[in-house]
Amino acid sequence: MKMQASLMALMALGISMLSNTASWAAATATGAQGQSISIKNTTVKAGSDIRVTGKGFDETIGIYLAYCVQPKKGVAPSPCGGGADKSGTQGVSHWISSNAPTYGKGLATPFIPGGRFSQKVTVTKKIGKFDCTKVTCAITVRSDHLHEGDRSQDLFIPITISK
Repeated sequence: MKMQASLMALMALGISMLSNTASWAAATATGAQGQSISIKNTTVKAGSDIRVTGKGFDETIGIYLAYCVQPKKGVAPSPCGGGADKSGTQGVSHWISSNAPTYGKGLATPFIPGGRFSQKVTVTKKIGKFDCTKVTCAITVRSDHLHEGDRSQDLFIPITISK
């Protein structure tokens, strides 16, 4: 009897622990054309890198992948961590385009066939003057500057900064 009670208590503890880690669950955001981004954890420490995978994107439209303050619906994400990464080496934003103009060669990463990508994005506690522990910051995707005003590629996955 005591063993069964102990086993039941351990099982209850395990279920409780699982429910308390729900914020560590994977997340996916899907757009109107079926494009999607996914991450493994939505709660991370500041300074961490998050692996973002995407699929189903229109390869004729370039995108920006970045960590930004989450905007209102229909508004481009801004501000974003690191701003425009003109060297392509900071890891806070990525230009993904299979049709980059000449000046974008070496800066833009082409899509993997099928409109796919896999990139690491660095998450910070602050984006400019915005504290991501007080405002919602997110992994974001939007159309690149060659498709300014096109909100059809917008995707957001809110991130929680752990302590």
